[in-house]
Amino acid sequence: MGDRGPGGMDEIKKNGPGGDSCGGDPGSGRLSGSRDAGAVAAALRREILDKVREYYRAAFGGEVEFVPGESRVPYAGRVFDDRELVNLVDSSLEFWLTYGRFSRQFEEQLGAFLGVRHCLLVNSGSSANLLAFMALTSERLGDRRVGRGDEVITVAAGFPTTVAPIIQFGAVPVFVDVDLPTANADVSLLENALSPRTKAVTLAHTLGNPFDATAVQDFCRRHGLWLIEDNCDALGSRYQGRLTGTFGDIATSSFYPPHHMTMGEGGAVYTDSAELNHILLSLRDWGRDCRCPSGVDNHCGRRFDRDFENLPHGYDHKYVYSHFGFNLKVTDMQAAVGCAQLEKLPGFIAARRRNFDILAGLLAPAADLLVLPEATAGSKPSWFGFLMTLRDGNGPRRDELVRHLEDRNIQTRMLFGGNLTRQPCFDDMRAAGSGFRISGELRNTDKIMNDSFWVGVYPGMTPEKLEYMAATILNLIREKAVGQRGAGD
Repeated sequence: MGDRGPGGMDEIKKNGPGGDSCGGDPGSGRLSGSRDAGAVAAALRREILDKVREYYRAAFGGEVEFVPGESRVPYAGRVFDDRELVNLVDSSLEFWLTYGRFSRQFEEQLGAFLGVRHCLLVNSGSSANLLAFMALTSERLGDRRVGRGDEVITVAAGFPTTVAPIIQFGAVPVFVDVDLPTANADVSLLENALSPRTKAVTLAHTLGNPFDATAVQDFCRRHGLWLIEDNCDALGSRYQGRLTGTFGDIATSSFYPPHHMTMGEGGAVYTDSAELNHILLSLRDWGRDCRCPSGVDNHCGRRFDRDFENLPHGYDHKYVYSHFGFNLKVTDMQAAVGCAQLEKLPGFIAARRRNFDILAGLLAPAADLLVLPEATAGSKPSWFGFLMTLRDGNGPRRDELVRHLEDRNIQTRMLFGGNLTRQPCFDDMRAAGSGFRISGELRNTDKIMNDSFWVGVYPGMTPEKLEYMAATILNLIREKAVGQRGAGD
């Protein structure tokens, strides 16, 4: 029925109403045919893309008036123009569908932006975290590989899929407390969390605020530990002048719509290590040993010449598997959107910093009632959100303030899982007293779980929205504080 394409399906191309199978190069994703037919197709393509630009202007190009209290103030959202739609349709017209030219372009350009040697595109930030951890379990790493029962130091105040791969594999997360107001790992607690079974550290830069990467990196080097840097909420942040995502042995990004840039669903995993990149590529692409990209055969020139101990001589290298892997690639259409977004990333980062600074200035008068976010010393965050923690004493409860904001069309979010060890997914492990370990106390983690929330600073925010948010917060906390003080007189 035809050669199997990279998407794992029979690749058939129709030529007119009769449905005759066409030849052509499957790697190009374009129909073969006469020169005239090619010229017609190219002209149609230009016309279609011009119409897409016209459609963008009609559907999305107008300004929407902001009405305080009526208009929604989301914590995040897509910010795009006609280029994303043009790229998306351009990719769809090729009908290549799976990993292709836009995917390769995105990997090259994101790698260049970060200054890393190897960058792989995957279908989500959670998949990136999964690949990053599973790479450390590879037999190729010898004595340094993470085994079942080995320990990985991390924090509980964060997103579950930073930690989930550790548990799913059968390793043991060891939780340390965080610092306030940065909400990042308290690096002074790392030494006490160390044990003979510690093999790695996995940490995220909380809401774009970098953790003390130098201290963590030094700790890992002294003890021979791997460092996974979850950069999903911090793309574009800098610590001591260096981009986050470049301190770890492996780092990850997410391109889900609320993040710094989007392709709908998507993520990336990156490293400077050729060995780790080989493992990551294998795990992403079904666990295969072959490194040929989609649609390419025999890139190495030795497809049928290799020997593996328990396989016949010359067994097709495309079907030799060195890992138990996954299929975590994106479609090329998603990558096409990402390429257009990546062009806008510097502007997005600047807008997030500007919006954060505006909101911080507006809320400064409430610093006696709110713990406001502070950048880690020596850092320049690309902020994902604006975290606030209610101080003990006078003022509203967190649930009161959040309800008050949501009732006035201001979207809020918790700091993800709060304290992950108190989530229902930990019930069985808590009951058994095994599967994870807490080093010391999680006092600040519990404080965040009970009293913290955050609002958005994404590039779609306007000064009017930021002012409305700040005024709504200030009005309630002042009103509650005055009322509580009056009741105490």
